[in-house]
Amino acid sequence: MRFDDITEAIGNTPLVRIDPAVHGLRNIDLYAKMELLNPFGSVKDRAAWSMVRPMLAGAAERGDTVVELSSGNTAKALALIAGMHGLPFRSVTNRMKVPEIKDLLLLLGAEIDELPGQSECLDPTDTDDPLTRMYRRLTESGGGFVHTDQYFNELNVEAHLNGTGPEIVKDLDGNAPDYFIACVGTAGSSTGVARALRQHDPDTRVIGLVSAKNDFIPGIRTIDEVHEVGLFDPGVYDTVEPVSADEAIDGLLTLVRRCGMLAGPTGGGAYQGAVRFLRTVDASLTERRSAVFIICDRVESYLSYLRERRPALFGQPARPHSVGSLSPAEVAAAPVVAVEAAEAYARDALVIDLRSPYAYQALHIDGSINIVDEAFGEMLAAGLPFSRRQPVLLVCPVGEKSASYAALLQKMGHPAVHSLAGGVIAWRDADLPLVRD
Repeated sequence: MRFDDITEAIGNTPLVRIDPAVHGLRNIDLYAKMELLNPFGSVKDRAAWSMVRPMLAGAAERGDTVVELSSGNTAKALALIAGMHGLPFRSVTNRMKVPEIKDLLLLLGAEIDELPGQSECLDPTDTDDPLTRMYRRLTESGGGFVHTDQYFNELNVEAHLNGTGPEIVKDLDGNAPDYFIACVGTAGSSTGVARALRQHDPDTRVIGLVSAKNDFIPGIRTIDEVHEVGLFDPGVYDTVEPVSADEAIDGLLTLVRRCGMLAGPTGGGAYQGAVRFLRTVDASLTERRSAVFIICDRVESYLSYLRERRPALFGQPARPHSVGSLSPAEVAAAPVVAVEAAEAYARDALVIDLRSPYAYQALHIDGSINIVDEAFGEMLAAGLPFSRRQPVLLVCPVGEKSASYAALLQKMGHPAVHSLAGGVIAWRDADLPLVRD
């Protein structure tokens, strides 16, 4: 097979059957669409090429910078494509949470602008908000930027409507699968594939998988976050179910160790969510059915993510004092302060804001200090960073991360720590004062 350009190798990825001895389903043939075998390593290769291709000629003539709001695979693919055409690439993100991805983007020559995400912005319509200013700058015509806009660009969907979906049908001998299970990130692949499959069989059931609340799986958004995505349409999915980081890692290990598929956490979550759902229908079936899920990318970029959550996989002891060690019941029992009492409590407490520095600079509680949540977690690994007698109020965007850390500190023997219920958003909505740096 010979190509004149690496982009010609995008698509036409294999559809591989999972051995029933692995998944245990008696009446369902389960297939993995191997999108990790795209030339840049992920399903996002299709969307990146589809979105940027029509813009390349004009961008090269003007010397524009290609820009995308991405902290992962879309940024990687666009950085490579931009470099092939002599163009710079800039990734705008609300925090690179996986170090390997950031290092790889820098190696590819990308510029990285880290700004607060929508969940950290107190008022995304405020023209003084840094993310809003950046978005306006990127979308202005003649501004020297080409913005691919993956969360709203229909070419993201069309890449899968015209490519991924029809390929699945072709490899199933002209039939759509009975079930399509998809993780939801930008919603481009799940929407495009679902439309293509239903053109062949309107009865194809589509199961969307989102990250469990308070959890983080690279490439998968929570149920709250997906509603911020312009391409997300709830009507595409017959059902939307959460999948946890633990399930995603379990699925990843099954695919890697039992199937020889070097799947990342998104693929692991898709596999585990698929098997969990399909088990609910398998026993009642009287004839064979088929199901497809997507392995989105490769495991190598997520070793630090896996090491942090499963150190035993790397021969390391469990990390002491981590939020990952908490049970859901312990997090639910975290000590909180209602916003009505928070202003008085904050006067005598050390207020720690866990948001990104950019969100903190935009607006924060007067007198609070900023320690980004990941850095705060590193501090706690060494033990209590302050006296047990010191009252502490932990603050995050909506009170979820802060509750986890409050529960952890309580478990570590700190009785005077609390989480702000509802986070900075609740503080703002109560018309309590905020200051700007």
